[in-house]
Amino acid sequence: MATHMPPSLLAVLRRLAPGTELRNGIERIIQHGSGALVVLGGGAAVEDLCTGGFLLRDTRFSEQRLAELAKMDGAIVLDDGAERILRANVHLIPDASIATNETGTRHRTAERMAIQTGKPLVSVSEGRKIAVVFTAEGRQELESPVTVLPRANQMVQNLDRSRRRLDLAEELLTRQELEGNATFRSAASIIQRSEIIHRLGSEVDDLTVALGDEGTLIRFQAADLLQGVDELSRLVITDYAAPRRRNRTLDDLSDLSMGEVHDPELVAAVFGFKDLDVIANPKGYRVLGGVPGLPASVKDGLVSHFKNLSRMMAASAERLARVEGVGRSRAQQLRSYFEQLQQDAGLLLQNHRG
Repeated sequence: MATHMPPSLLAVLRRLAPGTELRNGIERIIQHGSGALVVLGGGAAVEDLCTGGFLLRDTRFSEQRLAELAKMDGAIVLDDGAERILRANVHLIPDASIATNETGTRHRTAERMAIQTGKPLVSVSEGRKIAVVFTAEGRQELESPVTVLPRANQMVQNLDRSRRRLDLAEELLTRQELEGNATFRSAASIIQRSEIIHRLGSEVDDLTVALGDEGTLIRFQAADLLQGVDELSRLVITDYAAPRRRNRTLDDLSDLSMGEVHDPELVAAVFGFKDLDVIANPKGYRVLGGVPGLPASVKDGLVSHFKNLSRMMAASAERLARVEGVGRSRAQQLRSYFEQLQQDAGLLLQNHRG
């Protein structure tokens, strides 16, 4: 869906979030001006590539111990939970034939070790005073929250603008559906904007990992802007997609680049939409989704009985009541809801023309 950070890398960055003891230890190493190689996990695969140094027994991890041990030249090996220090002053000897684009000795060793053992490593550069995390799936520099926060705030602003555009696109689709002139292009627009929001949300999520506790407010803001997007796209797909593609989701757009997501023809093809400007006959699930407390079985019954939204909206309360599970009371509720929708759509149209 989005160009999301590899899961293994994201998991390690969460363990190294600002404020954690492990991150504090790395920060101490940088402040001391010494470089370091820290292996985040032990086991046979790591032991086979270690030589020299010394073993530590029952040595609890602490940020102070990590920083002091880093003053020696060799690598430090922690257990998988970073609760114990297993080895220190170790020379690592990964397979030199493993390809790497890194230039520094520590970074090259770290990348090869991560690929060969599957364990993440943190490489602290003595000269540049930066720390880089390596996993088998990629690398990421540990950034200061002060550096990341402005980017995260800007991304939330982009997310907010995209959500407002999605809400306007949904209003347009509703008006067109009630007027009987909805097109596949309008449906594709909803799906496109939903996917863009998801990709932006993934980027915000990645950035907040680097913020630690300082990213809490931004996470809440992003979650609020993402609320309902999945359900909206699902209902639009169900209403408009070709029969054999109604179970598809935004995940089916994951192979498209962001540029391709902006192409309505490419998005339409994924869901089997017809000519984008052909008048469509939506099933009505999205509109029915706005009826409070309406069971899924009743929605299915209404769609099955009336076949499309236009017929459903035109039905009298008596006809609606004939559908299994509806009854007189619910039929009146539906009729009132449909009439209110039509009135609201009329007001929107007047305001638009005005």
